[in-house]
Amino acid sequence: MPIQEITTSLTPLLVVAVSLGAVPLILLSSRRPNLREFWTLLAAIAKFTLVLTLLPGAQAGKITQISLFRLFPGVDLCLKADPFGVYFALIASGLWILTSVYSIGYMRGGHEHKQTRYYACFAVCLSATMGIAFAGNLITFLLFYEILTIATYPLVIHKETKTAITAGRKYLVYTLSAGLLLIAAALWTFQLTGTLDFQAGGFLSASGLDGKTLVPLFLLFIGGVGVKAGIMPLHSWLPTAMAAPTPVSALLHAVAVVKSGVFGVLRVVGFVFGPTLMKQFGLDTILIVLAAVTIILASLIAMRQDNLKRRLAYSTIGHLSYIVMGAALLSPMAFSGAVLHIAFHAFMKITLFFTAGAIYINLHRENVSELSGIGRIMPWTMGAFALGSLGLAGIPPVNGFVSKWVLGLGAVQSGHPYILAVFVFSGLLNAAYLFPIVHRAFFKPGEGLEGKTEASPWMVAPLVVTALFSLLFGIYPDLFFRLVQLAAAIGGQIGGLLT
Repeated sequence: MPIQEITTSLTPLLVVAVSLGAVPLILLSSRRPNLREFWTLLAAIAKFTLVLTLLPGAQAGKITQISLFRLFPGVDLCLKADPFGVYFALIASGLWILTSVYSIGYMRGGHEHKQTRYYACFAVCLSATMGIAFAGNLITFLLFYEILTIATYPLVIHKETKTAITAGRKYLVYTLSAGLLLIAAALWTFQLTGTLDFQAGGFLSASGLDGKTLVPLFLLFIGGVGVKAGIMPLHSWLPTAMAAPTPVSALLHAVAVVKSGVFGVLRVVGFVFGPTLMKQFGLDTILIVLAAVTIILASLIAMRQDNLKRRLAYSTIGHLSYIVMGAALLSPMAFSGAVLHIAFHAFMKITLFFTAGAIYINLHRENVSELSGIGRIMPWTMGAFALGSLGLAGIPPVNGFVSKWVLGLGAVQSGHPYILAVFVFSGLLNAAYLFPIVHRAFFKPGEGLEGKTEASPWMVAPLVVTALFSLLFGIYPDLFFRLVQLAAAIGGQIGGLLT
């Protein structure tokens, strides 16, 4: 995708700033819940609308950027809305609207405390996510990456139980340590090259560095972004963080934190090192092995989890490494599949987490073994869960089939057809840990369900919408936003540079 034009505009800054601007309004409205939630929804809609204005330019291969100020010689704090950044921002900002609606039903239905802090931190998290999406260089990426870490911490410990506090500490230890690795990688890179600006095909490609330098540098980068990407053995904070409220779990797994991690992996592979260096020094092999091990082990561990959110957490860990695998395979098709799976997995996984939250608020049940018969009293909720499960297993016509198909074609195109066995085996394992939940919900008799119905419409409506989007994107993948074409263009821009 040739870059046709670079323009200067305030729009990327406004995308980042709009939810930050809502934070003081949310805090000042703490005693007026309706007004507080109005500011949340208004900021979410405004952010998504601003991102939409950038989409036509991204589809044409254009970049919209703004340099805010110089941090030190050779490095500016720079926001650059390139096609990949706009793609990521579109998914995160769009799903924030639905998560905000869902949060109203969840927080009110569960009579949660400190709701104002919750909404304020959520807004900061989305600003940080937009900053990550539009970061024009490693320093800007790092700044927003660490802001996201800090802003998410109050959400992880929201319940303030002993379990939640422990989970929060573990989250900080892992993610802040990863941040230190990323800082070290950025400093070393700048010392070697004098630049940190992201460049399609990798700005290190012209550096002339040898393998003795590039291999440890690559490992530093992967340690930095791999924690949030859930790459094993850097993953264990993620299941522990399920102590957080379900909308936060949805934030962690579908909208912001872990997707920022895999977004970072794709930035490192495609825009820092580039496919030529990755192939030349065997860096792709390192990533392929890590991804394959994570995909299979996470799926096997998921089968042993009775707690629904923990089962979904391990499912997320496995599916994040589908994206990592797509980056590691280096072919245009594989990179496109990785980009596409960022979006399609987000819709499927947020549906499943929304479902888990609706069950918890409505029935106070958290374990798979307690879900017998609930499909008869919550048919919309469990119907959505069934759709999401089909998609994660890669069964048409749900969107997960499309992104997995493209990833499979990418494996063949890259000369690694044996990776197809990893994808197929993982799909079978996905079915093995998700389909029994659907069967239990609809076909086994339940107890203690008399007089129960669906959860609040504030919760059911968003999960039905995300499930329907999963189905619609499976039938017509380019519906609304031409996501497949944009992913293909991004993949061609990066993977096509391999000679």
